[in-house]
Amino acid sequence: MTTPSTVTHPAAIQDGVALCTRYAFGPNRLHLCGPDMNHEVLAYLKAGITDTGLTNIIAKFQTLYPYLQQIASANHIKDPFDHRVVEAYWLGNKLLDAIPAKTFYRHLTNPLHLPRQSSHKAMDRLKNKLAQGALMHHSFHVLNIWRRTGHHDIEHTLDSLDQCIISWGQVTAVAGPILTVTRQPLILHQNKLALGAPITQQIIRPFTATSTFDQIKDNDIISLHWNTPCEIISAYQLTNLKKYTNWSLKLANQTI
Repeated sequence: MTTPSTVTHPAAIQDGVALCTRYAFGPNRLHLCGPDMNHEVLAYLKAGITDTGLTNIIAKFQTLYPYLQQIASANHIKDPFDHRVVEAYWLGNKLLDAIPAKTFYRHLTNPLHLPRQSSHKAMDRLKNKLAQGALMHHSFHVLNIWRRTGHHDIEHTLDSLDQCIISWGQVTAVAGPILTVTRQPLILHQNKLALGAPITQQIIRPFTATSTFDQIKDNDIISLHWNTPCEIISAYQLTNLKKYTNWSLKLANQTI
């Protein structure tokens, strides 16, 4: 993968609800999590509109929203959809450092009720990882809990893990709604999870709201969730996403 373009960068999306919707839409359109309102969500994305109706829809994601609430509360931020909170959960930032292990564990037991779905051994393993400094990043939940959230109470496969974590890709070609990107897939190497050698794949943009995201160009770095492009990310955001993803992978490999 070549060095990301550093000449210009789009301004970060400051509307936290809009930003969160871009990340939540990928699994929602596949009926994996969130309310069965993907047509309404898509309409909001296409129109580039945020209102209380969209906010109420995203607040119904039963795993996502409690994470935002906890990150916000720990950092004394009133709005769970503050863009800094949304960024912390999906990409990672310093807000995650403010959450003690005990608070994270209480979050996993209530409101997420993991003890009802997991064995005592699995919960003990989670406690150990929290004691080592696990953070409330999306990748930790995906890679270390393994059971899909939302509407499918089944274990992840390698492919679904790869799709569910937030990955990043460098754009190498833009042809209308079709983006060609180079990214590192999640693989199993010597029975451990790892990011593999870069591959090239084509991704279709499902929405075209009027935003900087529609000005995507070659060499931009974008975030991806369930084969859906979410936003153009800066070099700083990419560094954070790699950092928190690699930490979650390291913790996950302790118990694989």
